[in-house]
Amino acid sequence: MDKKQPTALVPADQADKNGAPPSAKQKKLSIYEYEEKYVRRQNVRGARLLIGLLAGVIGVFIGWCLFSFTMQLWQVHPYAGYAGAAVSVLLFVLVFVVPLVRILHSDYFITNVNDVYAGKAKRHNRKVRRNIAEKMVDFHDSVSGIGWYDGKLIADLRTSLRSGNDEGIKTALSALYNGKVKKTAKDIIFKCALKSAAYSTVSQSSRTDALLVAVVNLQMIKDIVFLYGFRPSDARLVKTFGAVVRNSLISFGLGSLQIGNAVIKTMGDAANSIPFLGTAISALIDSSIQGLTNGTLTAVIGFQAIRYLNKEYRLQNILDGIEVAESQEELEETCNEIRDELKRRPVRTAQRA
Repeated sequence: MDKKQPTALVPADQADKNGAPPSAKQKKLSIYEYEEKYVRRQNVRGARLLIGLLAGVIGVFIGWCLFSFTMQLWQVHPYAGYAGAAVSVLLFVLVFVVPLVRILHSDYFITNVNDVYAGKAKRHNRKVRRNIAEKMVDFHDSVSGIGWYDGKLIADLRTSLRSGNDEGIKTALSALYNGKVKKTAKDIIFKCALKSAAYSTVSQSSRTDALLVAVVNLQMIKDIVFLYGFRPSDARLVKTFGAVVRNSLISFGLGSLQIGNAVIKTMGDAANSIPFLGTAISALIDSSIQGLTNGTLTAVIGFQAIRYLNKEYRLQNILDGIEVAESQEELEETCNEIRDELKRRPVRTAQRA
């Protein structure tokens, strides 16, 4: 019998030369295939206008709730009204203005591009990745005991930043988002959902329920954006803010519908025959249903936000691996940068002399 010859192992990049099947080599997307598969037509200006509109609706709603509380205190005593107004202004800044500014001023990836702007988007995304890495390293080094990020991966990020290794930054960030960051985001969502449910259970006012739900939802989005280091794109941020408005309106409606009073009737007349028991059970069912609904809606917003963030990070990774030709606009931009640098050189030479 003939002895079988040992199978030789060949490098992956030589597989095609040695007769390996085409499936052994990973097919790389072109910018046109990426555009056909992932790019959707969006009205960027319209999305920004909607973000401002929805943010204004949330702000007006929170301001109206705080103003109502102030007027109630004013009816008790004018001085109580003055104090309530001062506290309301401070709360409005803390629970609405600060989270909104931090969300809107966060970096975001550009992934919905065609072949003309792909090169510019890749450079922008590369800068965003470096900014995210720097923020994570700074936060991990300055704040101890929180455990938001994996220490080993943060060390890899620090090393890649110092050496300017973009591939190392991408690898470490991908591992963080698939590991510790995902777990931390779920913890944030769980805690905020519990807060929303608990506040609704304790509160017996529809206005208070709606205010607390709006505040908790906005705070949760801010924390998730800070955790990931970037925010969703404008089009997806519109959907997120729209969900906050929806949750607040649903919470306000739940308090006004007196759901428990309808449910208590199905429990028979036995409970109503006992003094005070019917009223107590009705209030308990009202608060428990409102709490469960508000907590669930809060969790839905949280998971929607992390789904948007993970999708956009995955898309920018795909876009970064695509070779694109420099467009005429990018060529002119590069020429202008060279021209500006040449204009500054005589000044530097004169200063040295």
